[in-house]
Amino acid sequence: MANYEPLSPLSFLHRTAMMFPNRQAVVYGERSYTWSEFYTRCKKLASALRHHGVCKGDTVAVLAANTPEMIEAHFGVPMSGAVLNTINTRLDEETITYILEHGEAKVFIVDAELAPQAQKALTNVKDKSMLVIDILDKQNHPAPARIGLSDYEAFLSGGNDEDHWKMPTNEWDAIALNYTSGTSGRPKGVVYHHRGSYLMSMGTIADWDLPRHPNYLYTVPLFHCNGWGHAWTMTALAGTIFCTRAIVPEDIFTAIKKYNITHLGGAPIVLSMLLNSPAATTFSCSQRIQLMTAGAPPPASVLQGIEKLGFNVTQVYGLTETYGHTVMCTWNEDWNHATEEQRALLKARQGAAMVQTAGMRIVDMDTKDDVPADGKTIGEILLRGNTIMKGYLKDPETTETAFSDGWFHTGDLAVMHPHGYAEIKDRLKDIIISGGENISSVEIEGILHKHEAVSLAAVVALPDDKWGEVPCAFLELLEGAEVSEQEIELFCRAHLAGYKRPKKIIFGELPKTATGKIQKYELRALARSGNVK
Repeated sequence: MANYEPLSPLSFLHRTAMMFPNRQAVVYGERSYTWSEFYTRCKKLASALRHHGVCKGDTVAVLAANTPEMIEAHFGVPMSGAVLNTINTRLDEETITYILEHGEAKVFIVDAELAPQAQKALTNVKDKSMLVIDILDKQNHPAPARIGLSDYEAFLSGGNDEDHWKMPTNEWDAIALNYTSGTSGRPKGVVYHHRGSYLMSMGTIADWDLPRHPNYLYTVPLFHCNGWGHAWTMTALAGTIFCTRAIVPEDIFTAIKKYNITHLGGAPIVLSMLLNSPAATTFSCSQRIQLMTAGAPPPASVLQGIEKLGFNVTQVYGLTETYGHTVMCTWNEDWNHATEEQRALLKARQGAAMVQTAGMRIVDMDTKDDVPADGKTIGEILLRGNTIMKGYLKDPETTETAFSDGWFHTGDLAVMHPHGYAEIKDRLKDIIISGGENISSVEIEGILHKHEAVSLAAVVALPDDKWGEVPCAFLELLEGAEVSEQEIELFCRAHLAGYKRPKKIIFGELPKTATGKIQKYELRALARSGNVK
């Protein structure tokens, strides 16, 4: 039809390769590809997959770090008509087995560094016909492990870049399959469509005010919400993507200066790692670096510190089910004259619905009415729009529950500020109800993060005979720092109301996901077990 074409981020690649064939597309150490070369490699991957029997709707799973092969998979796999399933690199073999079987993967592409856990997972997979392909990253691993029938480059050579690939005939066709973290029970398979991925890129470009040809450092794991969709977004802008295999603050600071990085993203833990790195003391940069952060709300003190290093932080909010960010704390010029502390508090808000988001509400959990925009009344965030998942794979009942009343129910609690800016207060399961009072664990964590010895803080509910629940704080201290439980108690006494103060404080390293989120479910389980000391 002359007035309709299915929306897909695959359209970005052909356009960019045609317009900017000689610009750098992907850089990884000594390896570098222009947009023309990158397009050719993606076409070969799509061709090779089809030659090996991959058909429309089949699943191709990838277990890999942020390398060129992972970025190529974001185009080559859907160009073959298949669905891309990027797997969390920190998962245990039992969960990887479950994902491979639940997603019915026909092909499994494995980074050689991750071969041991992949091999263990494969031994329990019932379908032994799955094609396994090794990514041999000899740049970082001179003698990589081999578990597949072919290595990635050899597999690519079997493809033909002259083979014709097709755009999806239906923009609602699945483009990717992402599994939730599985903090309670089995992880759920979240299905993305081409339309949503296209609109996510367009919304990110508009709301993040992205320029043509950004230099983007890929510090967000590409297995997490497809790296927030930034591989597709940067392709639309003919930017240059610089790959990072691991999050090492010193390497990030070096890359920023060496490659003139303009943009990057990362969970709040990445901000803390940068801020607390010894390299931060000598880091200076001539230009302002744009840093997008999402996950658990970062403390205002961390935002304040990281901006002093030369980063302009933009807070976003979203879930796996929403393709990543769907709400953004877009800066309002009316705030330009705010004090440094006020700016940090404003930036700690998650923000307003992004341009691609059709609607966001915060509703009372009992009446389902919108809460007042007073910055105080807590309710659940509901979302609606084209960047909401198709649904949970093979789980229509959970999908129907999540989509009840025509809105996606996030399970996150927030308040609404004037002008439509939301501020997360907790997960529904993380809210602490003590003596009938609702206590935000996020509020307490924000206070604890202000202590000079605290690197990370997590607060969960501790069962209590009198009050039902009371706050329990788990603290990870800065390297070399020392502080007693009594000192923390005195600090909280000066900053928190009595019923909000942690009644138990535990020191130690906090459990984290691959994206740096603190695994509160482990801490909740520990608190409920009665074994906290």
